[in-house]
Amino acid sequence: MDILLITLNARYSHASLGLRYLKANLYELEERAEILEFTIQQNREAMLEEIYHRQPKIVSFGIYIWNFRETTLLIRDLRALMPELIITIGGPEVSYEYEEIEIFPLIDYLITGWGDVSFYQLAKSLLIEGKPWESKVIKGIEPPLSEIKLPYYLYTEEDIKHRTVYIEASRGCPFKCEFCLSSLDKTAWRFPLEPFLAAMDDLYQRGLRQYKFVDRTFNLKKDFTLAILDFFLQKIAENSDEPLFLHFELVPDYLSDELKEKILEFPDGSLQFEIGIQTLNSTTQHLISRRTNLPVAKENISWLSKNTDVHLHVDLIVGLPDEDLESFAVGFNELWSWEPQEIQVGILKRLKGVPIIRHTNEFQYRFSQEPPYSILQNRELPFPEVMEMERFAKFWDLIANSGRYRATLPFILGAKPFEEFRALSRYLYQTFNRAYGIALDRLFKAIYLYLVEERGYSEESVRDVMREDFLRTGIKGWPKYLGERPDELLFERDRKAGKDERLHEALPQRQRQHRV
Repeated sequence: MDILLITLNARYSHASLGLRYLKANLYELEERAEILEFTIQQNREAMLEEIYHRQPKIVSFGIYIWNFRETTLLIRDLRALMPELIITIGGPEVSYEYEEIEIFPLIDYLITGWGDVSFYQLAKSLLIEGKPWESKVIKGIEPPLSEIKLPYYLYTEEDIKHRTVYIEASRGCPFKCEFCLSSLDKTAWRFPLEPFLAAMDDLYQRGLRQYKFVDRTFNLKKDFTLAILDFFLQKIAENSDEPLFLHFELVPDYLSDELKEKILEFPDGSLQFEIGIQTLNSTTQHLISRRTNLPVAKENISWLSKNTDVHLHVDLIVGLPDEDLESFAVGFNELWSWEPQEIQVGILKRLKGVPIIRHTNEFQYRFSQEPPYSILQNRELPFPEVMEMERFAKFWDLIANSGRYRATLPFILGAKPFEEFRALSRYLYQTFNRAYGIALDRLFKAIYLYLVEERGYSEESVRDVMREDFLRTGIKGWPKYLGERPDELLFERDRKAGKDERLHEALPQRQRQHRV
């Protein structure tokens, strides 16, 4: 094979959309190219052997923040093993500040930004015309999206059955949020609708039932969004017995009445929206050039929570300029009152090329020197608080975002969700001395002991809600601290009798008064 298109995915279930774009747009060279996807966990010598076995003339690596270190080591060994091989790289992790990376001297070409057209031009020059490219660094051409061949036919039967299939209806972003690489885009572009829907139909006919859209602003153009949703509603109507799942990234303050009406037509459990809020601090919003209309965002997220079964995954970031933990707590509690199913607590990262680096000196930022370049401290957040929030985020994922503790969570969060969960996070870290690799049954018991011994709930009330959650996990065996295992059918009937009343009665006196 003359051309190998390679990336190291975070896990096998991820399928690289970027590599498929490169292969689809190679025209007469497409049959001379092969996609080779590894994972970052794989043995490096085994990866080298697969590449060596194919004896390619050109290898091109897609490099991202999650695979930068592993790919660097692979390229270093590959250069030693096959010194005549032409090595090219591209991807967001090497499109900016690339002169400083250790593999830059080892590679032959680097394409910054979009590679759909520029990689084809490079490969054609090298393999057909026999001419080297005139420069080592190639600025990727950004053609009209109508000139880019859609790659979805390259998803295989194995991909469709067992992996996440990523979809892109538009590219770019019109917003300028300074922590995000998409802030460097000039605007957002949409793929031509008819060819795109034809590609989606082909995927559907081949059995795809889970579509994960990666568009930054899926709902920005109302008519375009409605047309795509209508397409999927038609599929649901034609095959009502085959569940369909769609994931979109939603702009929270762009939710028209027409779009709300369309969302209501989808069956329960078929939609998931990822929504970036990032901060509710107005000063911080201004500093990072974020323009979210928060009152409208609150209205829309609350509407989705109360009127639909859409799963809402809402993002907040720790470490943005001029936001200390007190301010973050206010925003967290406010956001939780909007009733999303998940809040994703992220730690600020210093991505290469992002405009937020202009604040480094004023806000005294210190970042890790290794990917993912997370904040270590800044003017408002000392290092110990950043580390605490990393643990908070991990425990929040294990408990609140996991969905395993739906009945117990109101007991944990009380009237001040951030403060109460921070206390639990500290307790759990003291108990386990880590925030990862904790067996589920041990975590359940630690939460039980915390609620009874530290928070003062009655054992009976805690057992009541935690039995419900433990039954849901499907763990074999039954813990003694939860008493006798209940009859599941009778327990479900009793559960529906009124959890709020049980919660109020179970609260210690000081918390009852606070709630009232």
